[in-house]
Amino acid sequence: MNKFGAKSALLAAAMAGGLAMTTMVPAFAQDETIKVGVLHSLSGTMAISETTLKDTMLFLIDQQNKKGGLLGKQLEAVVVDPASDWPLFAEKARELIEVNGVAAVFGCWTSSSRKSVLPVFEELNSILFYPVQYEGEESQRNVFYTGAAPNQQAIPAVDYLMESEGVERWVLAGTDYVYPQTTNKILEQYLMDKGVAKEDIMINYTPFGHSDWQTIVSDIKTFGSTGKKTAVVSTINGDANVPFYKELANQGIKAEDIPVVAFSVGEEELAGFDTTPLVGHLAAWNYFQSVDVPANAEFISAWQTFMGNPDKVTNDPMEATVIGFNLWVQAVEKAGTTDTDAVLDAIIGLETPNLTGGVAKMLPNHHITKPVLIGEIQADGQFEVVSESELVPGDAWSDFLPESKMIEADWTAPISCGNYNTETKTCGGAS
Repeated sequence: MNKFGAKSALLAAAMAGGLAMTTMVPAFAQDETIKVGVLHSLSGTMAISETTLKDTMLFLIDQQNKKGGLLGKQLEAVVVDPASDWPLFAEKARELIEVNGVAAVFGCWTSSSRKSVLPVFEELNSILFYPVQYEGEESQRNVFYTGAAPNQQAIPAVDYLMESEGVERWVLAGTDYVYPQTTNKILEQYLMDKGVAKEDIMINYTPFGHSDWQTIVSDIKTFGSTGKKTAVVSTINGDANVPFYKELANQGIKAEDIPVVAFSVGEEELAGFDTTPLVGHLAAWNYFQSVDVPANAEFISAWQTFMGNPDKVTNDPMEATVIGFNLWVQAVEKAGTTDTDAVLDAIIGLETPNLTGGVAKMLPNHHITKPVLIGEIQADGQFEVVSESELVPGDAWSDFLPESKMIEADWTAPISCGNYNTETKTCGGAS
């Protein structure tokens, strides 16, 4: 069995236990605890990324309970497995809210899963904390987006490749769903606004779990052989990343030839295979485990102790989960209740330390402030930070799409709207 196969087997084994994760916390009588929903895939193509976020929530809840819990009660995790099945996310979200009575839900990875659950959270007036980078073009009253918006990841990554690597030709390679499609729509327009010719942009999409990359990588190699510096901007998600990078190595594509900057590959994904051929390729995130600040060192130590594994890695969506959880705890304490409307009002403007030495602030558009980091893959599966920005406020609506550049989100009075048209002064300025 290869390394990825071994990891998949381990994830499958863990999944069986993951479905009953609520047994990891003490059993309580009804209403003695505050229930917290955990909505992450523990099986299927996204388990390689999402299982760790389930463990992160169990870790955070354990830590909070050791501090005395919240509002005088202990927190209780309710874990479900939507199994990388986007419609099932909606069913499981409804189950968490209606049947289990959770106060808030932390979950989803793909935008397809997030889009699936949006109507449920709106209908039932519950709260979702979404911890992964996404395509923007959305701000929903019941959702807090603690991952990166495009202006906090995709746009800065392209700027870095242009300015530091001299890239002139672009391969936009993604998994075939809403996040890569919308992100690449923004990037294509941004590149053309920067003077890049349309023939110097190659766009390719593949299904979830795609494994046969020989032809596509060959096409990338040919596209990059014209004499112009070429790079791949990757929005490939889940376990398809493993054969993609293996095929790059098989065809001799090195980082110095055609660098890849990934938006969905972090420490957890790299733990699944030999990273030696990947050295020099890049990822754009807002956090890396290698960031050397006291807050991060303390977090890593506590996380590895909780997991009983001194080699257990951390990653960006984990930090986004930590930020969301800490802001929710603060908002509940400020409101004195877990009531949705009270928490929605209380959380705007709250701040919490991030793990890179800065501060995450919840903005009126339900996004947060984040630094932008570009990391270079090292042989040990970690990243050397080669570029770091100041704190960037998350922008829900792209300034580079003509249909949304005039749209803003502001969930405070008097606007209280997720898609406010600043030209017509009306709510509902974009779909």
